[in-house]
Amino acid sequence: MKNVTRIDQVDLSVFRKIRVAAYCRVSTNTEDQELSLTTQKEHYESYIKANNEWEYAGIYYDEGISGTKLKNRTGLKQLVEDCEKGLIDLILTKSISRFCRNTTDCLELVRKLIDYDVYVMFEKENIHTGSMESELMLAILASMAEEESHSISENEKWSVKKRFMDGSFIIAYPPYGYANVNGEMIVVPEEAKIVKEVFEMCLSGKSTHAISKILNERCVPTKRGRRWTDATVNSILSNEKYTGDALFQKTFTDDSFKRRRNHGECEQYLCSEHHEAIVSKDIFEKAEAVIRQRASEKGISLDDTSKYMNRYAFSGKLICGKCGKTFKRRSQRTTKNKNSIAWCCNGHIQDVKSCSMKSIWDDDIKRAFLILMNKLRFGNDLVLKPLLISLTALNTRRNSTYLEEIEKAIAVNEEQRLNLNTMLNKGYLEKPIFVQTHNKLMTEFESLKYKRELILKMDKSGYSIERCLEEFIDFLSKSDVFTEYNDALFERWLEKVTIYSRTEYEFELKFGLKLRERID
Repeated sequence: MKNVTRIDQVDLSVFRKIRVAAYCRVSTNTEDQELSLTTQKEHYESYIKANNEWEYAGIYYDEGISGTKLKNRTGLKQLVEDCEKGLIDLILTKSISRFCRNTTDCLELVRKLIDYDVYVMFEKENIHTGSMESELMLAILASMAEEESHSISENEKWSVKKRFMDGSFIIAYPPYGYANVNGEMIVVPEEAKIVKEVFEMCLSGKSTHAISKILNERCVPTKRGRRWTDATVNSILSNEKYTGDALFQKTFTDDSFKRRRNHGECEQYLCSEHHEAIVSKDIFEKAEAVIRQRASEKGISLDDTSKYMNRYAFSGKLICGKCGKTFKRRSQRTTKNKNSIAWCCNGHIQDVKSCSMKSIWDDDIKRAFLILMNKLRFGNDLVLKPLLISLTALNTRRNSTYLEEIEKAIAVNEEQRLNLNTMLNKGYLEKPIFVQTHNKLMTEFESLKYKRELILKMDKSGYSIERCLEEFIDFLSKSDVFTEYNDALFERWLEKVTIYSRTEYEFELKFGLKLRERID
């Protein structure tokens, strides 16, 4: 008789070495910082290879990049991509400030890596994200790193402001027609000739679109070697630097490290005769008057940038599913020889070969939006309310445990301080001992309060999404069937629409839900 013995499956993962990578970053391109980066890379490579339980998975780095923003750090992006592919188990980095200087970005990135079963070890702070209690400490330290960035930023702003005031600020990247030579703006004759032509064409009655078309047909490259657009031409016609003057601080960096146009939030400084002029002030002012007149005829206010950029509800919200660029509003003739409004992909307009997306009729997008809203209205109980319940449960579960523990610790601390005061009043404690113990408890109390405030701020986006979804459900429950398109309705609830074809769109609502809609 045959005898069969079962051999249990062996978990081979226990024999596999931990794949360890390192991330390094320096924020300037100076020789000293380059040496620092080289030293970090050498340190981590030898450190990882010296551990028999680790397998070297590479060094990822960024140089000359600020830590306040993640989007420009290609090394970090590649690291995250490789983690997603399952190539890395553990990341080593020098400190939180080298990893991120923005609390939100830091926590989001760490949690994203944990979802990939990848943990981060911060050497300086001795934090390993594999331990959940480390997340709170990480948030506190990341917040400190963010404050450090704010402090550095303020110092840099003060230095730049001083150079604005004395006229010694150097324009590192001058506009088309100029070059930076040893800190001075010098006219480039070939480009200056084009600048003069642009102003002449504007004063002769040509629109910015017509001017850009002429320059493209002549194969004249822009400063970056790209094609001319209406916006590129307009930026020349509205730039005071062509008159020899320089207006400093047209833009500024806000507290979230985002670059914004200055509409009076910060001081500006006008430096007259800063450099050689290409056009006279008289010509510049006449061109400016022509642009304002055309804008006035179209009902556009040049002083209201948001209105100029987003005259229509769909402006900036229609995204091409093929090339990722936005759509532009145009008037086109239909098969019945009537003018109708259509939206065309900017990528397709600039180069037909680079993007094959065809124009989309304005009425079709509005019809698809109404269909979507009515589906959600009828599916409110089946789709949206269950989504709200699960989201609420997720947010509550995420922080409730931490918050309970801290509240208990605060209560214990308050009781200890109360007992300490009682013992002092009854003469059981000497004053020096009381002061020492009381100071220690107060330090602990302030730390606990800070942690509590931080927890309440954590996952702020999750709670704002929850509130938005609540409002949307309430709005739908009180609404009748949607029969007519309304711009205000679209702007209130829609984040963007991705266009995949003339008949298929993906609507993304402001609380994150994405739904596809097809039309016949």
